[in-house]
Amino acid sequence: MKGNIWKYISIVLILLLAVSSVAVVLLYNQNSGPVSYVPLNATVVGETLNGTCNGTLYELQVEDLRRQVEFLRAQLLRERVPRDNVTIAIVPIFGPIDDHKALEVIPLLRNIAENDSIGGVVLWIESPGGYVAPVREIYDTVKKLDLLKPVIAYTGGLAASGGYYIAVGSERIIADPLAEVGSIGVIYVHYDLRKNYEMNGIRVDVFKTGPYKDMGAEWRGLTEEERKMIENSVETYFQAFLQAVSTGRGMGINETRKYATGRVWFARDVKGSLVDETGDLDRAVGVLKGMLNVTNPKVVVYGDEGQSSFGIFGSTALLLDPRYVNAYLRG
Repeated sequence: MKGNIWKYISIVLILLLAVSSVAVVLLYNQNSGPVSYVPLNATVVGETLNGTCNGTLYELQVEDLRRQVEFLRAQLLRERVPRDNVTIAIVPIFGPIDDHKALEVIPLLRNIAENDSIGGVVLWIESPGGYVAPVREIYDTVKKLDLLKPVIAYTGGLAASGGYYIAVGSERIIADPLAEVGSIGVIYVHYDLRKNYEMNGIRVDVFKTGPYKDMGAEWRGLTEEERKMIENSVETYFQAFLQAVSTGRGMGINETRKYATGRVWFARDVKGSLVDETGDLDRAVGVLKGMLNVTNPKVVVYGDEGQSSFGIFGSTALLLDPRYVNAYLRG
């Protein structure tokens, strides 16, 4: 019976998170939707008041749902935290993030979730980001793990773009004062090697079943329609990134946008917004010990099997700090 109760609570948590996300999206859509033309000499009081009231209502609903989620999550954590022989897992996520990195990190986090002897996790992130899909998969796994066990994100040097995206899925973010965090944004890289092909006497014959089948190919440029399609994709990924930061850091969309310029900050300059506090790895472990209410846990470092062979081989959207793009371009 006890197991069924906690399974039910887990389901409720997932539903509450889903409803909360929908409410935030609705609020964002209302605040940033198209504005109808209003003559200069006209006054539209009703619509303005209605929009303000609806926005306030959404905000209150989201806040109420968040409180419910936190309450239920606290009950679940209280039940699952081991009383004796507690282990804290330190999971490194180092370097650029690609499919290989996801295949390394995700199974590890899932195994930790099922290991009753592990009370919590410190994600040690030193990454400039990477490909969209692997970053989002790791982020989703971190969010699920954080429902079961507290997760603290730590960086001593760099948690940028996709690296920061993953960090906001955790309970708290702790960083060295001079660590670089942020780079909230999306970048799309397109190879246009037509001149290179011409100089080397290379001719490309393409047989395709539709006009967009070779969109983004390096042997041709982009049409205006294709550029608009790519811009729409980049904007969609960007909105998802904004939503993740807004939810994870408890900031409104408009406040989040202030930090979404693609730049990085020293952690000391964004304490209380992009990070919770500054400190070293021992501080991150200490904060987690306090959350678990344990004094002498076993601390084990997991993962980081080897070097990544990350490279940008073709046109693609990236959650990558722009300063590192050139280093990973591969011909």
